[in-house]
Parts: sequence; C-alpha cells; structure tokens
Amino acid sequence: MSEELNVVFPDIVLEQVAADAVLTTVATKVKNGTRITEAEGLYLFEHAELNFVGALANYLNIKKHGKKVYFNKNFHIEPTNVCIFTCDFCSYSKTYKNREKGWELGIDQMLDIVKKYDGQPVTEVHIVGGVHPKMNLDYFCELLEKIHAHRPELHLKGFTAVELDYMFRKAKLTTREGLERMNKAGLQSLPGGGAEIFAQEIRDKICPDKVDAAGWLDIHETAHELGMPTNATMLYGHVETYAHRIDHMSRLRESQDRVGGFNCFIPLKFRNGDNDMSHVPEVSLVEDLKLYAIARIFLDNFANVKAYWPMLGRESAQLTLEYGVNDLDGTIDDTTKIYSMAGSEEQNPSMSTEQLCALISTVGKVPVERDSVYNEIEVYGNTEEATV
Repeated sequence: MSEELNVVFPDIVLEQVAADAVLTTVATKVKNGTRITEAEGLYLFEHAELNFVGALANYLNIKKHGKKVYFNKNFHIEPTNVCIFTCDFCSYSKTYKNREKGWELGIDQMLDIVKKYDGQPVTEVHIVGGVHPKMNLDYFCELLEKIHAHRPELHLKGFTAVELDYMFRKAKLTTREGLERMNKAGLQSLPGGGAEIFAQEIRDKICPDKVDAAGWLDIHETAHELGMPTNATMLYGHVETYAHRIDHMSRLRESQDRVGGFNCFIPLKFRNGDNDMSHVPEVSLVEDLKLYAIARIFLDNFANVKAYWPMLGRESAQLTLEYGVNDLDGTIDDTTKIYSMAGSEEQNPSMSTEQLCALISTVGKVPVERDSVYNEIEVYGNTEEATV
C-alpha cells in the first residue's frame, strides 16, 4: 500500500486497500488524477464497499469544486405525453390511439406557461415530452421563435435525441441540418434524455423502437460541433448489469474525449410505478449512492455529476452530495410530471431558492446558482469556504 494514500484518504479506505490490490491501484490512480479502466470500474461495482467509493468520489469532487453545489432557476414545458413509442419503463406516455387520455398543448398554451414567469428571475426553460406525430420540426421551431421573441434572455434547452431523431427524419433533414435550423430558431442546448442504456440487447428489451446508441451519440456530438452543449443521462436499476453501466459510461467518456460538449452526467433511477416493468423491483438507496460515486470516479472528463432531485426525492438527493454529486438541478416549480407519474417521492416537485439553499447548506456545502452552461450567477454563503 502506498504511504502517499495515508495523507489523502480516511482509515476506512486504507483498510480496504490493504487487503485488495485492485482497490489499491484505483485509489492510487484517483489520488494521482489518472483514469481508471473499464475493468477497474466494473470491479468497483462488484467488489468495493460504498464507503470506499464514496470517499474517493468525495475527494475528487472537492478537488474539482470545493464545497460548491450548483442549482439553477428553471421550469419545464412538457408539450405532450402522447408518444408513438412504447417504452416498457415509461409511466408517462400515452399511445396516439389513446391520446384522449393524455395531453397535447398548443403553441399559445406553452407560451402562456412562459409568460407566467414574466418578472421572475428564472434563467432556463426545459422543453421535453412525448414523440407526437403532429408536433413536427416546423411546429417546434415556431414555438422556439415565439419564446425567444418574448423573452430573449431565457435559455432554451430542449428535446431529447429521441424527439429530434423523429423530427429530422420526418422532415427529411440530416442531423446537422435539423440542429442548425432549431439553433437558428432559438434552441441553445439539449437535455440528455433518451440515452437509457446504450447496450442494444437491453434496448431491445425495454425500448426497441427508439433511436439507438449510435444515433443518440451522433445527435449529441453534432450539437457539440455546432457549439450547442448537452447533458448525458443513463437509466439504471432495471434489467441492466454492472457491465452494461460501465459500457454506457465508457461510450460517454470516449465521446467527451472526441468532441467535448457534455455539461454534466445525470444518472436516472428506474421507478416502477404504473408501467410495463412494475414487476422489476427498484434498487436501494445504497445502490444509488454507489452509482453516483463510481460515475464521479469513472467519468474523469465530466466536470459535473447531477442528482435530479425530483426523481430521487430531496432527502436522498441531499445524501448524494457526499458521494461525488455537485449539482441538484433546479427549482422546477412543479412543472414536470415524468417521475411523479412513475411513483417518485416528489409528487409535486417544486423548491424555492431558499429551500434548495437550505438543502445544500445543512450538509456543509455552499449553494451556488448557475446558468445553463455553468457560469456562476450567485454564491449563497461564504465565498472563501466554497473553494476550500
């Protein structure tokens, strides 16, 4: 065991590395800022204890961000939950045949949602929903143009790769052509949804008819080439294996090496309420925390790891701040139904700035409001402490 580790990690880590050569190697690499391999990442899932990966992830997080935890002031628009796809894990969508059981918002209705926030200090609108056959590229470009004209300073983040793939194919445009058109209409960045698990054998089971891993990565890399940042997600805790998780994160890590442009990584927990996979049990909080920690360790070229609090619940999201997470998303203001419909703890997801700051500061972290691309807007607390 390297003596150098003694001055970096707590005794609980040193006890485990003393008995395991692979964990010693991983801890040494983390201390030296060296990338771990896929095999080592898989070993962490299969053999490392939570307190081991948590300590390593916390070390890396503090090294990158000090005590800062980011959030933004945002709201969501969900144009429709009518969708041509039938993903087994989804509790949100209704088929086009059963569209009377769902919702379909018109452009004026969505613009009214934006106008509700006039005079409020929100910085981002997040637009994502089902894949509706009548809500095409022209429709959403008109929406973007009207939102941008009404409130030019509002950052427009929208549309998963699944939605974009369908829109572009229907419009007979290449990915680049489609993204250029949407960017011109006002779209500034993309969320990370639709990635699910990249392994095709898992996609064949849970979402066989949506854009595949290569298509998802192509859309995001093209956006990056056009100067549009994006997020990356992974749906975990269903029928995938640890090897599938590492494969997924490895493809993201390779993409970030190639092109760059990912703002953050967001693990999304499978929730089994009211969907075709309700028989699959949800994983434990321990498993959640271990995944966040390993993501921080493995994705060395991702600056930010986000815990989406409406999915986890605010108390569980707070715990992730000790396991490599430095972002809790935003205020939301009860504008998303995607996880509440799947049985998450947050049935009416909304937090004020004061509540978010309290959630962060009560565990010894420093809340920092950011914009959509991680420029800092305001530090809520001791500025010097934030960089410790």
